[in-house]
Amino acid sequence: MGGAGIAAGTGSFAGIAQASVAPLPEAKPEIPDFLSLETRELVLEHRHTGERLTAAYFDNGAYVPDALEAIKFLMRDIRNGQEIAIDPTMLDILKVVHSRLGTTAPIGIVSAYRSPETNNALLAQGAGVAKNSYHLHGQAVDIRMDDRTSSEIYRVALNLAAGGAGHYPRSNFVHIDSGPVRTW
Repeated sequence: MGGAGIAAGTGSFAGIAQASVAPLPEAKPEIPDFLSLETRELVLEHRHTGERLTAAYFDNGAYVPDALEAIKFLMRDIRNGQEIAIDPTMLDILKVVHSRLGTTAPIGIVSAYRSPETNNALLAQGAGVAKNSYHLHGQAVDIRMDDRTSSEIYRVALNLAAGGAGHYPRSNFVHIDSGPVRTW
């Protein structure tokens, strides 16, 4: 597949950590929903830039490099334009969360990659960001969806038990990352 709308290509879920900060001792990721799909597609919309992307990032058993590049651009640090490769495992987690929500609404990107400079500036402003955030490594994204509450999104991410899931109801977004399993 691939395409102008974006495409991507290869990988596995072997990298999902099983450690947990929250008491989830028996938690194991249940991600079979889409792993059998030949094509994995995300519809992303950046809430600050208005950019929208439909990306078939996995096709015929492989991640699609052109799609991963387009996703990398969309998820760039919008304060300075810096980009970093986005972890495909995090994209797979997003795909499962979106699928389990049963929605066709785009995934609204509130924040994705943050450069060290941006993260340090936010730390200095007391913005409540982590010093060694997964956002710095292309492994985290903060999302919302027009037709789902942040509580609904968080509940699905929490039940998935794959990576980190944080709920920020006052700001109306959910943090999702491909790090160790933990919740807040």
